[in-house]
Amino acid sequence: MIDIEDAARLVDEAAVKATAIHQLTTVDAFSVHDAYRIQRMSIDRRVQRGERRIGIKLGFTSRAKMMQMGVSDLIWGWLTDAMLEDDGGNVSLRRFIHPRVEPEVCFLTRRTIDRPLTALEAKDYLEAVAPAMEIIDSRYQDFRFTLEDVVADNCSSAGLVVGNWARNLDSLGNAGVIMRVDGRDMQIGSTAAILGHPVRAVVEASRLASESETALPAGSLIMAGAATAAHPLVPASHVQVLVSGVGEVDITTRL
Repeated sequence: MIDIEDAARLVDEAAVKATAIHQLTTVDAFSVHDAYRIQRMSIDRRVQRGERRIGIKLGFTSRAKMMQMGVSDLIWGWLTDAMLEDDGGNVSLRRFIHPRVEPEVCFLTRRTIDRPLTALEAKDYLEAVAPAMEIIDSRYQDFRFTLEDVVADNCSSAGLVVGNWARNLDSLGNAGVIMRVDGRDMQIGSTAAILGHPVRAVVEASRLASESETALPAGSLIMAGAATAAHPLVPASHVQVLVSGVGEVDITTRL
């Protein structure tokens, strides 16, 4: 049986030191339930060092990704204030192992979510939406993992960039998404890739949080999931994400 505390320490130290570790499941098999226990304990270590939880991120919000991983449900992880990067800022890649970037939309809640919401209720709990990027960075060697491994590793979440907030939630159903790197369109997609409509991610977030007996306070961020495939991040690059009807967000990378 896996030692939950030891596994949480391994994952946390890998993130702190930006050093890849072996998959936890190669040593001890464990359940998804145990994976979330490892995840929570690793985030608790960050909080004890002074970080603050600011919201959650969803993963496997595309049906194609679910099929690829052989799963039938979403996964989720925590966001902390130390993971936030400035829109238009210069992001150092030294704290990552093998980072990739995904175009997303991010929601800001205006009411505490403490129970599962219906699709009709979800918008009433939202203050605004913004174009966003998530920096994912598996702490495992070669970016390879099982479902249990990735959940334990906070679902590969390592950073996020959030653009200006907008109130036009009704434009999200099938908004065009472009991710440009150094002026070239590298990924083109639609917000419809996020569960058919990104607001459904809020419904799923409320369900998942409720199942873990977690409430999301007003003012929380919800990263809805990737609208396209991820792209590797390398130094000296300019990355821009444009979401039609919502806005744009960008970063420049450095060592």
